[in-house]
Amino acid sequence: MFKNSPNFAPDASGAPSAEANANTNARPIELPADALIIVPVRSFVLFPGVVMPIVIGRPASIAAAQQAVREGRQIGVLMQRDPDAEPSPLGLHRMGVVANILRFVTAPDGSHHLICQGDGRFYVEEFIRETPFLAAQVRRIEEPEGHSPDIEARFLHLQGQAMEALQLLPQAPQELLAAVQGATSASALTDLVAAYIDISPNDKQDILETVDLHARMEKVAKVLAQRIEVLRLSQEIGRQTKASLDERQREVLLREQMAAIQRQLGEGDGKAQEVAELTEAITKAKMPPEVDQAARKELRRLERMPDASAEYGMIRTYLDWLIELPWALPEEKPIDIAEARRILDEDHFGLDKIKTRIVEYLAVRKLAPQGKAPILCFAGPPGVGKTSLGQSIARAMGRRFGRVSLGGVHDEAEIRGHRRTYVGALPGNIIQAIRKAGSRDCVLMLDEIDKMGAGVQGDPFAAMLEVLDPEQNSTFRDNYLAVPFDLSRVVFIATANMLDTIPGPLRDRMEIITLSGYTDNEKLEIAKRYLVRRQLEANGLKADQVDIADDALMAIIRSYTREAGVRNLEREVGRALRHIAVGIAEGSAGHTHIGVDQLDDLLGPPRFEDEVAMRVSVPGVATGLAWTPVGGDILFIEATRTPGGGRLILTGQLGEVMRESAQAALSLVKSKARDVGIDPALFERNDIHIHVPAGATPKDGPSAGVAMFTALVSALTGRTVRSDTAMTGEISLRGLVLPVGGIKEKVVAAARAGLTRVLLPARNRRDYEDIPEDARKRLAFVWLERVDDAIAQALEPATEDKKTAAAE
Repeated sequence: MFKNSPNFAPDASGAPSAEANANTNARPIELPADALIIVPVRSFVLFPGVVMPIVIGRPASIAAAQQAVREGRQIGVLMQRDPDAEPSPLGLHRMGVVANILRFVTAPDGSHHLICQGDGRFYVEEFIRETPFLAAQVRRIEEPEGHSPDIEARFLHLQGQAMEALQLLPQAPQELLAAVQGATSASALTDLVAAYIDISPNDKQDILETVDLHARMEKVAKVLAQRIEVLRLSQEIGRQTKASLDERQREVLLREQMAAIQRQLGEGDGKAQEVAELTEAITKAKMPPEVDQAARKELRRLERMPDASAEYGMIRTYLDWLIELPWALPEEKPIDIAEARRILDEDHFGLDKIKTRIVEYLAVRKLAPQGKAPILCFAGPPGVGKTSLGQSIARAMGRRFGRVSLGGVHDEAEIRGHRRTYVGALPGNIIQAIRKAGSRDCVLMLDEIDKMGAGVQGDPFAAMLEVLDPEQNSTFRDNYLAVPFDLSRVVFIATANMLDTIPGPLRDRMEIITLSGYTDNEKLEIAKRYLVRRQLEANGLKADQVDIADDALMAIIRSYTREAGVRNLEREVGRALRHIAVGIAEGSAGHTHIGVDQLDDLLGPPRFEDEVAMRVSVPGVATGLAWTPVGGDILFIEATRTPGGGRLILTGQLGEVMRESAQAALSLVKSKARDVGIDPALFERNDIHIHVPAGATPKDGPSAGVAMFTALVSALTGRTVRSDTAMTGEISLRGLVLPVGGIKEKVVAAARAGLTRVLLPARNRRDYEDIPEDARKRLAFVWLERVDDAIAQALEPATEDKKTAAAE
C-alpha cells in the first residue's frame, strides 16, 4: 500500500530544541574534500532519485545541515539501528544514500526542514569525525543498469503492479502516478516504488542494501503483490460496509418519515404510546416489589432501544409474560362443603377415599384460608379416572383448572424454562400452565409424572423437587422469568401408573392416594351413568333411539374386556352403538334394544372366557394372583414330573426372585414329603418341571410361593386344586406364609375372574378394609399362617387311586 503523498515524510530526527537555534551561527569546521557529512535519521530510509523532506531537531544534525549548505556539499543520510538511542558510529547502518539539499527551511515555530534528493548509494569505510557532527570516508556504489530481457520483463511487471496499486488507492497523487508511468530505468523504478510502499523501515533498509538489481526487483515485486491483495480486500470490505450503512440509513430515513406522517395524522409517537401502555399494564398487574422493579428496569431498557434491534423483541416478549401472569391472588370464594360433595358424586362413581380426602382439604381450607395447598398423587392402573378426577376437584373447589403432560419429558428446562439468552426461549411448563389457567390458586394436574426421564439436558425429576415442596415453592424461580413466583397456593395433583420409577425424595413430597381397579358391579354402574350417555352423544344418537340392557353391559364387561379401568369398556360400547347408528342413518332401523343375544352380531364372539375350571381340572395346576401396573390378574402355575434325575426345570420367562421362590417351594415340599403323603424316593427318579403360561410376558416377585408349593404338592400327590380358589403369598423354608403387596388389586382380579375363594396371608388382614365392598361380598377369604393351611384348604380330598399314584 502506497503512502498518499510524495511531498511529505515521517519525522526522521526528532523535534527542534533551543540549543539548535543557538548553534545556527556556529563557526564552520574544516573537512577533507572527500569527506561526507553524515545526517542520522530515525525510522526513515531515503532512496536514490527520490525527493523527500527530512525534519531535523538535534544540534548535531542542524550543525551538519548548516555546514553542508554553506559549503555546497552533499550529505549522507544514514538510518539509526535503534531509533531511541543517541546517534553514534556503532548505532548506524553502514549503507545509506548520498543526498543533495534542495532547500533548507526554518519554520516559524523554530523547527528545521531539509528538502533532499537522493543521488546514490554509499558505504561507510570509516568515520573521521563525531563532533560537532558526524563525518565519514565513504565508498560510492554505482547503480547497476540491466538491459537483459529478464530485467526488461521484470521492469514491465513491476510498473504494472505499481499502476494497479495506485488505482486501488482512494486518492492516489497524480505526481506519483506520472513518475511511475515516466520511469525509464529499472533501478530508478525499483527505488521509487520501494520509497513509497508502506512497509517497515527495516524492510526498506534491506532493499536499499540489496545492490544486485535482479534480487532487488524481486523483493519489491513480492512485497508489492502482498500490498495489492490487501488493498483489494480492503476495497471489497469497504463496499460491503457502505452497502450495509446505506441500507441502515435508508431504514432510519423511512422510520423518520413514518414518524412524521404519524405526527401529521395525529397518531403521535408509536413507541411512546407503547411504552405508556406497558407502564400502565405493569401497574395493573400488581406485581410483588421485586418483580415490579425488574419489570420497570427492562421497560427503561426497551425505551432506549431502537425498534429494529433484535433484543427489542426479546424484552417485549419478556414484559408480556410478566404482565400476563396472575401475580395477585383472586378473592377467596366461600366454600360450600355440601355442594363440593354433590359435584364429586355427580362426576365420579366410587372413589370414596379420594372424595373424603378432598372434602377434608376443603374443610381445612375453609377454617384456615392461608394454609398451604396439598400435593396429591393419584396412583393406579390406566382407565380408572385419575386425570378426569382433577377436573372434578377443580369444579368442586370453584377454581380454574390447568394440566401439564409430563409423559416423555427428559429436559430440565421443560420444568424450569430456558434462559432468555437463548433464541426462542420460553418459561417452563409450570409457568405456562398457570398463565393459561389465569389464576395463582388454580388446580394444576401433573399428568403421568412417572413417565419423566433424565437425559443429557438434565433431570426433570430433580427440577420438580422445588415445585412440589410446600416449604420451597413459595419462591419458585423460573429460568426465563429470573424472578420468584409463588406456587404455594396452587393445588398440585399428580397422576402415575407406577410409583417405582419416581425417585424417593420426590415421592416423599407427595401424598400418595392409590386407586385400584373397578369391580364388575362398579363398572356396570359407571357404564350406566356415564359411558353410555357419553357414547350416545359422540355417535349422534338419542336416548329414545337406543337402549342397552344391564345384562348386555355385564356381558361386555366380563366377555369382551379384561382391564382394571373402563377405557376398553367405553370403546366396546361405542363400537356397538356405531353399528346401530348405521341402520338409523340409513332409515332401516328405528328404536333398537341391545340385549345379550345381539352382542355376537354387534361385537363378534366373546374374547375372554372363564377358563379357571378347565385349567385346574387336572392335578398340578394352581391359580395364583398377580399384581401388574395395569391392575391385578390371575396367574396359573403348572407343575408336573417326568422320569429323570431330580432336576428342577423352570419355564415361562421367570425373573430371578420368582425362580428362587420355585426353588424354595420344591425344598419345602421335599422337607414335608412324608407329611403330605409323598414318597421321598420319587424326587430321585423324576425331574420336576414348573411352568407359568403366557411365556412371552416377563414375571417376577415372591408372591407366587404359596401357589407354586400347592401346585407341586398337587402334581406329586395327584390331588386336584379346587377350581374356585386362588391364592397368593410368599413362603419361607420354615413353612410360614409371609405377607405380600397388592392385595386389593389381586382380590378384585379374583372376583372379576369368577372365583369364589381366595387364600391370603394372615398378616395381610390389615388390607381387608381396602378391598371394595362388592368384592368382599362375592369372595370367601381364607387366612393362611402356614403352608399346611394352604394344602388343607386348596386341595381336593385324596382318593385311593391318587394315594397309589403318589407312592409310585
